[in-house]
Amino acid sequence: MQKNQVRKAVIPVAGFGTRLFPATKVVKKELFPIIDRDGRAKPVILAIIEEAISAGITEVGIVVQPDDREVFEDLLKNPPKKELFKKLSPQNQEYSRYLEDLGSKITFLLQEEQLGYGHAVYCAKDWVKDEPFLLMLGDHVYASDIKKSCAGQVLDVYKQVNRSVVSLTTTPAENLHTSGCVTGTWQELNSILEVTQLYEKPTIEYAQQHLHVEGMVENEFLCIFGLYLLTPKIFDFLAEHINQNLRERGEFQLTSSLDRLRQEEGITGYVVKGKCFDTGLPDTYRQTMIDFRNF
Repeated sequence: MQKNQVRKAVIPVAGFGTRLFPATKVVKKELFPIIDRDGRAKPVILAIIEEAISAGITEVGIVVQPDDREVFEDLLKNPPKKELFKKLSPQNQEYSRYLEDLGSKITFLLQEEQLGYGHAVYCAKDWVKDEPFLLMLGDHVYASDIKKSCAGQVLDVYKQVNRSVVSLTTTPAENLHTSGCVTGTWQELNSILEVTQLYEKPTIEYAQQHLHVEGMVENEFLCIFGLYLLTPKIFDFLAEHINQNLRERGEFQLTSSLDRLRQEEGITGYVVKGKCFDTGLPDTYRQTMIDFRNF
């Protein structure tokens, strides 16, 4: 296998979905419906998987809680009962077969304890092995401004630079409290960045002092878009933090390990030509339902 060939994607979906309570008592947030451009109602997780496949990914590892595995398997592995299948339109029968084919590319990875996003990523270590991989958030869907999908753009940049890539988007200061933020120096203006710092959910004051990128307007910053192309070295730093019980806000986070990866190997930032839709908050989920189909 070529060094920069990317075959695998990891999607952690083992969180509790507390921000969408009480709906998440009965439905995993990754199974909330959205309407795509074809007018088809599909679970969020399915749109994310399709984004990965569109970029050339051939294997998808989904990190789940043990108790949730069955419901995801029912969606992605199990066909409807015969009597239900017969009631589907010909188009939906064809789509059901498509889902089974998609399911053949899925592996479920268990997170026995919910110890944070970084810990969930670490649960994919044995499956990923020594390969680079695409990491995707379980509650973000994407729409590209160009022919190439958002995930495809990130993979293309990785092939150019042959090191880890974080996807970026321009974010106003008032939204910094929801995102990881980066700074660095432009290698290609408004497109490709040499990352010099990653910081999780900074205050506006900290960002203004430490995270402003030259050439950007005041009070606009570069934040994580929700796609990462990572080398397997990330697992070394996650393991170190877990073994030493180095927690942030009570959990094992990803950002601090990303900054270690940056120091060790370097990280490239890429401003994606597209839009990210967040389905993990009530207001943003409602807006996604309005905007995603028409983008």
